[in-house]
Amino acid sequence: MKIFAHTRWDAAPVLAAFAHLVFDIYLIVGFESRPLWVSAILGCLYAVSISWNINSISHNFIHTPYFKPRWMNYGFSLLESVAIGFSQTYYHWVHMRHHSGNSDRPDENGGTIDLLSIYRFGQNGEPENVWSYTLKSFFRDSLGDIHKAIAKNRPFDAAWGRFELLAFLGLSAIALICDWKAVLFFVPFYYAGNCLSSLNGYYEHLHGDPDEPIAWGVSSHKPFYNWLWFGNGYHAEHHYRPRTHWTKLAALHEQIREGQEKAGTHVISTCHALGFMAPENRELELRHEI
Repeated sequence: MKIFAHTRWDAAPVLAAFAHLVFDIYLIVGFESRPLWVSAILGCLYAVSISWNINSISHNFIHTPYFKPRWMNYGFSLLESVAIGFSQTYYHWVHMRHHSGNSDRPDENGGTIDLLSIYRFGQNGEPENVWSYTLKSFFRDSLGDIHKAIAKNRPFDAAWGRFELLAFLGLSAIALICDWKAVLFFVPFYYAGNCLSSLNGYYEHLHGDPDEPIAWGVSSHKPFYNWLWFGNGYHAEHHYRPRTHWTKLAALHEQIREGQEKAGTHVISTCHALGFMAPENRELELRHEI
C-alpha cells in the first residue's frame, strides 16, 4: 500500500512533527529535574518550534497532505493540533482564506477577505504596525465563527476540528494535574511562539503586491532557511502556485525568475522572522520616509 501521497521526502516533516510532540512532552515531564535557567532556554526553543512547525510542517500539510490514506491525514492533523496547540483543521480554514485574499487591502466597507492580511487593521491603506500585528493577532481569531464556517459545507471536518481542540485542552489539563508549575511556566512561551508565527507571516507579505499574483508574497532564498523550514522561504513562489510541493519550490523559482524580476517581486536576505533586520526592507522604508 502506498503511504505517502507525493514523495517519500515527506517522511522528513512527518518525523519532525513527532519529534516536536516528544519535545513538548519532555518540557513538562522533565521540569522538576531541570534547573530553572535550563527550562527558560528550552522555553525559548519551544517558542521558536511553534512558529517553525506552523510555517513549515503544518503549512505544507495544508496544501499537499502527506499521506495517501485519508485516515492517516486525519490522524496526523490530530498530532499536529496537539504539538502546536490549536486545531490544525481550524488553521486549514483560516489559511485557505489567506490564499483567497493574498493579504488584500480593505474594501469599501473596511473588510478584507484574508483574515491574516497585514492591511486588515492598518490605516490609510498602509500595513498595520509590525509589533501591533505580532502581539495582537493571537487574540483576533473567533473559534466559533471558524467552526460555523467549516460546518456549512464540511460538518465532519468541523466536528474533527473541535475534537482536535478538545484533545489539546484535555492533554493540557492532564499536564496541569501532573505538574501545574511546569504548565504555567511555559504558557508565556506558548504565546511567544504564536507571536513569532505572526511576525513570520508579517514579513512574508510586507512590500508584497496584493494586486500582482506573481508578487503576492515575499521570498527569502537562503538555502539553510529553506532546508530547515521545508521551503517556507519561497513564499512568493508558493502564493503564485500554492499546490506546488515544498520539494519543487526551488525549481519553480527558476522557472518564473524572469517574471518575478519584471513584476518587482520583493526578496529579502534574512529569514522572514528577522525581516525587521533585512536591509532590503530598510531601504524601502527610507525611500518611503523621503
